[in-house]
Amino acid sequence: MRKRIALLTVAVAVGAVLVHTGGTAVAHGSMVWPGSRTYLCYEDGRAGSGGGDLQPTNPACVAAVAQGGKQPLWDWFGNLISNAAGRHREIISDGNLCGPTTKYAAYNLTRADWPSTQVQANSTVTLRYNAWAPHPGTWEQYVTKDGFDVTKPLKWSDLESVPFDKVTNPPLANGEYAWQARLPNKSGRHIIYSLWQRSDSPEAFYSCSDVVFGGGTGTPDTTAPSAPGTPVASGVTSSTVKLDWTASTDNIGVTGYRVYNGSQVVATSATNSVTVTGLTADTQYSFTVVATDSAGNASASSSAVAVRTASGGSIGSCSVAYTRPSTWNGGFTANVTVSNSGTSAISAWQLVWAFPSGQQLSQAWSSTITVASGQATAKGASYNADIPAGGSVTFGFNATTTSTPTDPTSFTLNGSACAIR
Repeated sequence: MRKRIALLTVAVAVGAVLVHTGGTAVAHGSMVWPGSRTYLCYEDGRAGSGGGDLQPTNPACVAAVAQGGKQPLWDWFGNLISNAAGRHREIISDGNLCGPTTKYAAYNLTRADWPSTQVQANSTVTLRYNAWAPHPGTWEQYVTKDGFDVTKPLKWSDLESVPFDKVTNPPLANGEYAWQARLPNKSGRHIIYSLWQRSDSPEAFYSCSDVVFGGGTGTPDTTAPSAPGTPVASGVTSSTVKLDWTASTDNIGVTGYRVYNGSQVVATSATNSVTVTGLTADTQYSFTVVATDSAGNASASSSAVAVRTASGGSIGSCSVAYTRPSTWNGGFTANVTVSNSGTSAISAWQLVWAFPSGQQLSQAWSSTITVASGQATAKGASYNADIPAGGSVTFGFNATTTSTPTDPTSFTLNGSACAIR
């Protein structure tokens, strides 16, 4: 479904309060469904950069980074007060509920364009909260009152007086707490305010989730998305790998994907593509993907893809010279020379580089080139599939473009980075 995950934090319902008890809790975390502003802006930043640095594109997230920098996004799970001890209304002033400390103050910005989640009034959903280090505690979820103006600073008096959901020590699985709650009868745009007070420490965590309530009968959505397609790995380096898979379908809509190595979540994505980072060189991994929908239902796992990361320190054993001998309005010709400066031949070579969305391959020679998900992969022909020690191969291609072409800034050869000449 979406390019950006829209999350929620929970709301106050006038009347009943749901109280849950369960297993062991964990310190440091934030709502991931429905999600907090810091988490959604973090995901927006990941989607905007395509991996590596964070480059948000949502206007509210961009404004938050302009005011408070990117560190709160890297630390999206750390919106806390270490000595709260249950004194939330005493120590957090009106207008600062979403970011009660200087570090997260930018997430108090009064805007109507924060990333939001469409939810159904009176529906039963599965709330998910990211977990880090084990600690017991209690969560309370509030929602803003009818008539709240999202362009005004959030005050304590703007929240319903009773949390619509309360849970103590919810069950933990796959690095997340998950429990069911019934959303209140609301309509239009609201803020769901979640606070988590640890019971073994005065530390407490806070988050705001922007949601849009729609109508409905309150019948819970219990249909899980279909299983994603088997991931396809590309661009393998010593520490990263790009995974693409066939998207899932859902009766309401898929909101995101979780990528696992075994039973551990190693990445999340709003689309059917992600670059997994922080991997160990020369290590075997087994990746699977699970889809989730707006009610928190999770699909069956995809089939696994086995990936072995490249050995580290390979820059220097290969180099690439990329030239454009001809450029015209709407297209260009590129020649690429790949050199092997190592002491042994490189067999069945595959060269990978970024291929912008505005470009389209029209012809290739001395290689077979495929383009998928913004990435080009060139493979040798039958007569130049191997690059001898001290030797090189040259291939070329023609492409159309809707903008001024730019040269690639990085190449990987059989998963290892190459120097650029």
